[in-house]
Amino acid sequence: MNRRQTRRIYVGNVPIGGDAPIVVQSMTKTDTRDVIKTVRQIKLLESAGCEIIRVAVPDMSAAESLGEIKKRIKIPLIADIHFNYKLALKAIIQGVDGLRINPGNIGAKWKVKEVIKAAKEKKIPIRIGVNAGSLPKDLIEKYGHSTSEAMVEAAERQLEILEENDFHDIKVSLKASNVMKTVEAYKLFSQKYDYPLHVGITETGAVPEGVVKSSIGIGILLLEGIGDTIRVSLTDSPIVEVEVAYEILRAIGLRDIGVEIISCPTCGRCEVNIKKMVKQVKSALKNIKQPLKVAVMGCAVNGPGEAKEADFGIAGGKGKGIVFAKGRIVKTVEEKDLVSSLIEEIKGYTC
Repeated sequence: MNRRQTRRIYVGNVPIGGDAPIVVQSMTKTDTRDVIKTVRQIKLLESAGCEIIRVAVPDMSAAESLGEIKKRIKIPLIADIHFNYKLALKAIIQGVDGLRINPGNIGAKWKVKEVIKAAKEKKIPIRIGVNAGSLPKDLIEKYGHSTSEAMVEAAERQLEILEENDFHDIKVSLKASNVMKTVEAYKLFSQKYDYPLHVGITETGAVPEGVVKSSIGIGILLLEGIGDTIRVSLTDSPIVEVEVAYEILRAIGLRDIGVEIISCPTCGRCEVNIKKMVKQVKSALKNIKQPLKVAVMGCAVNGPGEAKEADFGIAGGKGKGIVFAKGRIVKTVEEKDLVSSLIEEIKGYTC
């Protein structure tokens, strides 16, 4: 696929836009004022592959916590701020790597200029985050409701404020809970601007609904070459958000990190507990970061053939099973030893 060429910006040391890899990010679900819990969650996200983390900054106490959080983590930190320009200034002083604001709701022009000046001095990028649920009233009246066109016009207003102040270190998001409205908004914006885009579907809900909406919306845009960084928004753990994001990128062929498990859906021929085995294999291999395809199959006859592209795999039935690599059987073991034999084979290869 041809990826849309955008401007290159940096969030901390992470490049976004141009030909940089699609960046996976998430947002903490802790109280930012609780430094210990927030850092703990961010470290778990780092281990899961999160590359940029965003935290909510609802008040000055949260803003004052940012410096300590920043000291204890490895990935870039973005402050999510609304309405209060002083919070943005404090976040910059605390050393954040990026801001997510809407310049239009920060207040008077002089307040916006203060934030822009401080961000420019520290070379901190700003994300303009447009949400279909909070568009200006006059745009709702103009378009009748929160249309994709209204979302783009809202983004343009915010861009004008930054550009008038000679600030161009910008990325943009245009999110709605409706998949096709979101897709159309990003398409419209992409036709007019080359700013890097943060892509996602907002307020998607829990699993599985949120996973389906996010996969379809983000997938459509990425397949059309639109998107430079993604966040899957779920009513679930942020770890799950990161895992789903990487699966989307893997399915499209944009990034391949860690272990991909291929498993059969099971049928009347299956004589082993595939669901349990998949869970065990996934848990045992969760820390492997190099690309690896592993098959867990329920039919010893068809398993190796059906999973011929896998690096390693197992297939079981009638009390016994086989362990195979690249479609070739390497050993036959008792059913109870299938998973442990597979893990032993893989770790001998990866260590």
